[in-house]
Formats: sequence, structure tokens, C-alpha cells
Amino acid sequence: MAGFGSEGLERLEAGQPIVYGGDRIARVSEDLAREFAPGDRLVVVQDTGALLRIPAADHALADAAVTAAHRAFLDLGRLPDAAVTAFFEGFARRLDDPAIFACIAAANADDVTAAREQGRSTTRLVLSDRMRADMVAGLRTWRDMPAGRDQLIDGVEHPGWRVERRRAPLGVIGFVFEGRPNVFADATGVLRGGNTVVFRIGRDALGTAMAIHEHALVPALAAAGLPQGAAALLASPSRATGYAMFSHPRLALAVARGSGPAVAELGAVARQAGVPVSLHGTGGAWLVGGVGADADRFAAAVTRSLDRKVCNTLNVCCIVKDRAEELVPRFVAAAEAAGERREAPTKLRVAVGSEGYVDPGWFARTVSVQRSSGPAREQQAEPLPVGLLGIEWEWEESPEVSLVVVDDLDAAIALFNEYSPRLVASLLSEDPDEQQRFWSAVDAPFVGDGFTRWVDGQFAFDRPELGLSNWQHGRLFARGGVLSGDSVYTVRTRAFQTDPDLHR
Repeated sequence: MAGFGSEGLERLEAGQPIVYGGDRIARVSEDLAREFAPGDRLVVVQDTGALLRIPAADHALADAAVTAAHRAFLDLGRLPDAAVTAFFEGFARRLDDPAIFACIAAANADDVTAAREQGRSTTRLVLSDRMRADMVAGLRTWRDMPAGRDQLIDGVEHPGWRVERRRAPLGVIGFVFEGRPNVFADATGVLRGGNTVVFRIGRDALGTAMAIHEHALVPALAAAGLPQGAAALLASPSRATGYAMFSHPRLALAVARGSGPAVAELGAVARQAGVPVSLHGTGGAWLVGGVGADADRFAAAVTRSLDRKVCNTLNVCCIVKDRAEELVPRFVAAAEAAGERREAPTKLRVAVGSEGYVDPGWFARTVSVQRSSGPAREQQAEPLPVGLLGIEWEWEESPEVSLVVVDDLDAAIALFNEYSPRLVASLLSEDPDEQQRFWSAVDAPFVGDGFTRWVDGQFAFDRPELGLSNWQHGRLFARGGVLSGDSVYTVRTRAFQTDPDLHR
């Protein structure tokens, strides 16, 4: 076939058929054919047929980083836990140093300016004093945490011998995350258990990340005597470096955080390369106002769950019909209050059949809503087909949330189990029986009785998290939905023989 030489794929031709999924065909676009060069790699996403080009330079960058991280992983096994402890303290101390942080702050200011000039959100990009303090606190949490390496899990005594199972490091962790500078503390947490990490950050925060890497991370590794490859940043704005890293055969685990479609594509690349993957992209919390709801607590939970847009932000509110006359107005006012705190209008999506519970003025008004592409004039409330309740609203400044009035609690649970990404579910009710029914039937890893934003590794468990996993693609095996540095491990088995004549 044209394009295939004796040493592999050398070129592509426009319209060339590429088989995917076993029985479907994708065709090479003119742009892809023109850009593809010898040495480049082509990844065919078997789920969708997407054709992803990895330029030779991007592959080389990722290969060098993962290979160095693998060597560092083997070296790390011979170093004492005290060296890792010294690294976390050194990293934290450098971020706390005003002179060092000034360089990082300058890079962040440049990133923020560039993002604003492109009309992009800077909500998560600004490296505020609070974010800096949280990073320092997170690093010192890892400093003070027991290493867990070689920890005894269990054992069995036999006549003449015994066998033990012990925790062991997993290997090289590949980490792709959105444009948030503070996730350095999350990613480097895997070193606590003897793993190493290679990570890539979104284009918007790359300058900040490079400054943190140069002025704080790399010097902390050197001062602690850890190998330089133990924590490496892929200093490239190209998404192709992420594809190259996630398909690398030496990667032990691929972790992705960010927008749903981008994370799903990265996950597909890793899975078809045989790399285990932990995805943290699709979210959107659901909150239910039950028969036994306290109206004031309910309203407070709505407002507190809409303070900013992240994966555990309130996305869908279900209110049982018996309480709708009272709670719908409280919901609307609470959602509006969340917008006022952000000095932005609130946007409602009202499920078809529930419109009659909302003041018609909401559907008649138009407001200016800030979108990633810029401001847009829209109806403040719009009808939403019930089948689209699963849409996660990716809002910038204007809180955006769906409302549906349901017959009863069982109907709310059924909607959640059918349409949600199965991440966060909260029931506002003072009735213990109602709460137990909800806990028993709702298919979610995180269940609460108040505001939804408690779902966070640092906030809930005092551990910087790598991400939160939902149950959208199946329940997790043998661990909870919070992935943190100390939950990345494997198990080794060791035998001790005292009877030289032992045999089978």
C-alpha cells in the first residue's frame, strides 16, 4: 500500500483508508497527509477512528523523559526514605522563598496575560497566595507522611516456611493535567511511595510550570540526592507529547485530568497501548432536595456548590414534587446568589416538564454569559430535554446548572443512575430513612448530605490528589475514587524458607 516502506510508515496520502475498530475505516485528511513526515508516528484511536500524528521530535522528547524516569525509578529503590523526605521539604521551602517565588510569579503573570489576550479563562491559572500556600502545605503533607515502601500487608506461616505480601512502588507514572500550576504537589506525591513521574501541563500554564520546574523542583531533587529524572516536566505545548508519553511501553500508569473529550482521547491512547489508566475528566455533581429537606440548608448547599467550576460543582438539581413549590424558588434564588458573588448572571437549564415551577421571567430575559469563545447573549433560562441531563456545563464566570422536578426520591435516583457521570450525589434531607434509601440505591463513589464541593482529596482527606475517578465507565477495582500519591503501588510477594528439605 502507498505510504508503507520496508522500515514502516514513511508518508500518508490524502484519502488513504485506515482501518479501526476491526470493521470501520477512517480516511487521511489533506492536512494530515501534508504534515506527516518520515519518523513521525500515527496513532489510530480504535474507539473513534481519530488519527493522531506524533511528530518525531515530540516522540523523542517523551521517550527521553520516560526512559530517564525509569532509570530513576530503579535508582530510587536503593535510596533511603529520608532522601525523599528531604526533597519534599526542599521543594516546599523554595516555593516559600520570596526571591525564588518572584521568578515563578513573573512567569505566571505572563501566562495570565497571554491567556486573557486570547479570551481564555484564567480562573484556575492565577497562582494566588492561597494557591501557593496550598502547594507548600501539600508538599509538607507528603514530607510528613510514612513512606509505605515495603510495608507488610499480610503473611501466612507454614511449617518450615512463611510467605509475605508487601507494598512496592509501581514505576513511572505519566501525568497530564489541565492548566493549573498547583498540581505539582499532587504529581510529585508519587515519589513518597518510591515511584517516579513525568508530567505535561496545558499550554496556558506551561510558562509557570517551567519556572517551578527550573527554580524549585530540579534544585530540590539535586539537594536531596535524588536522580534528576525522578520528576520531569515535558516542556512542550504540543498535545502530541501527551500521546507519546501515554503510549510508552515503560509507563506503569497513565493519569489524565482536564476536559472530558481530551481526557477520554488520552485514555483511549493509553488503553490500546496496554498502559493502565486513571481518568479524571468528566464530572458534574447532582444534588437532590428530598421530602425531608430543610429549606435553609438546601439553599446554602446550592450556593456553596456553585462557587466555581470544577468537577465537583453542582451540575444538576433534582427536587421532589411534594416540596417543589417551596424549594424551587429557594433553588433559583440560591443559584442567583452564587452568580452575584461572581458578579455574573446565573444560567438555568430547566428540564422539559419542569418549566412551570420557574418564574416565566427567567425564560423571557436575555443576559450576557461569558463563554470560552467570549461573551454571548443568551436566554437566562432554557428548556432542556430530560435525556440531556447528563451534559456537564463548562461555564466560565456565570454559574450554569440544570433543574428537574421529579415525582419522588426513587425517580431522582433513577435519573442519576441513568444520565449522570456517576461521580458526586448529595441528598438534602433530615429524614434518616430517606438518607439510607439514597445511600443504598444511588450508583456513585461519593455520596453526601450537603454541599457537593467537599469531594476533594486535600479538603476531605488531607492528601493532595492526583484526581477523582467517577464510575461512568465502570467501578474501580480495589480502591476508592480518590487517587493520591500514596495509593499508587503494587504488591510483591516474598518467601522465607527455614526447612531445607521443604518440597512439594
